[in-house]
Amino acid sequence: MEFKNSLVFAQQLDAIDPLRKYRNEFHFPKVKGKDVIYFTGNSLGLQPKRTQKFVDDIMKDWKDLAVEGHFHAEKPWWDYHERLAAPLAKVVGAKTPEVSVMNTLTVNLHMLMVSFYRPTQKRFKIICEEKAFPSDQYMLNSQVEFHGFDPDTAIVEVKKRPGENFWHTQDVLDKINEVGEELALVLIGGVNYYNGQVFNMEAITKAAKAQGAFVGWDLAHAVGNVGLNLHDWGVDFAAWCSYKYMNSGPGNASGIFVHEKYLNNNEIPRFEGWWGTKKETRFLMKPEFEPMENADAWQVSNPPVLSLAPYLASLEMFDEMGMETLISKRKLIVAYLEFILQEIDKETDGSFEIITPKDRGCQLSVFLHGQGKELFNYLMENGVITDWREPNVIRLAPAPFYCSFADMYNFGQILKSGILAKG
Repeated sequence: MEFKNSLVFAQQLDAIDPLRKYRNEFHFPKVKGKDVIYFTGNSLGLQPKRTQKFVDDIMKDWKDLAVEGHFHAEKPWWDYHERLAAPLAKVVGAKTPEVSVMNTLTVNLHMLMVSFYRPTQKRFKIICEEKAFPSDQYMLNSQVEFHGFDPDTAIVEVKKRPGENFWHTQDVLDKINEVGEELALVLIGGVNYYNGQVFNMEAITKAAKAQGAFVGWDLAHAVGNVGLNLHDWGVDFAAWCSYKYMNSGPGNASGIFVHEKYLNNNEIPRFEGWWGTKKETRFLMKPEFEPMENADAWQVSNPPVLSLAPYLASLEMFDEMGMETLISKRKLIVAYLEFILQEIDKETDGSFEIITPKDRGCQLSVFLHGQGKELFNYLMENGVITDWREPNVIRLAPAPFYCSFADMYNFGQILKSGILAKG
């Protein structure tokens, strides 16, 4: 498609957008009386309007039924989380029994490490990406130390090549083969939070499994953003937060994936609690733990239904449209945003460097050479909600559910005005 830097062209793309009706399904903050251009769905998604009813329903059931809401609400609380498994399985490419919702992301990674990081004196090393998200770094360091190993030798980082801003898949595969029989686990962010790169999860999983290692993925920036096929790729486990592209609300519940070959297994190491036991015998209060036959076996506590309600509301929309439609628009709108950036670069003295490679999801990370935080502040003051990362990167994530092509054009005009004003 031949793009044009014009409002008319952008509006033409919006007119044929199969997701155009969903823009009105979300609440937008306002700046100077106008809806913002929202580029931070990679940090916190906008609130779906239908969320309110899902939460209100629970509040009414609590008011009217009190404890009886566990079993007699329209959506009984004791199995509320089960409603999320099937639509989530479609999003991550899993079988429904392989998915559960519980806790928060880093808590779930720690819980899953109990099962899938089982180091020995010979096989104890973990491969991750250079400068992984800090929470992942802290989690990995503490897990390694807990098992009596030194993070400096047990954690192996795959680095970017000198002078480059992205990873090469071959470098990851080479590092897996180099560590070889010492490799216990590969745990990488499926989409890098800083540069927006999508790792080749299928190839990396295959290579690590060939070395006899477990493979897990932190999918915080991947779920609801890129195509996933966790079951068929043979991934052992994964976890993700729900408040970015999944629009479930700040700090909300996390999802997990556990491959079916580990399900219905009472021998696998696991931290266990009441809500992981079989539903049929749970209220018999038996001393023996009988695991659920699905990923719910990793649950330890009853589900926080007030947190799950917004997640269920958002998943309803994902189920209505499907990931294929979302991904199709995402590819087009990110390409159009890239074009707009290039056009504004030509028209001004700005100097932009897009550090996100072509293997990307919804995000473009842009170096603002010579512009700095003054330009970022100008954008924020003029209704463009974007994200700053030191030293001089802005992250732009046009989430396809609610961002329009007209937003991309209008952003370009505001960006141009900001450069000229600061020039």
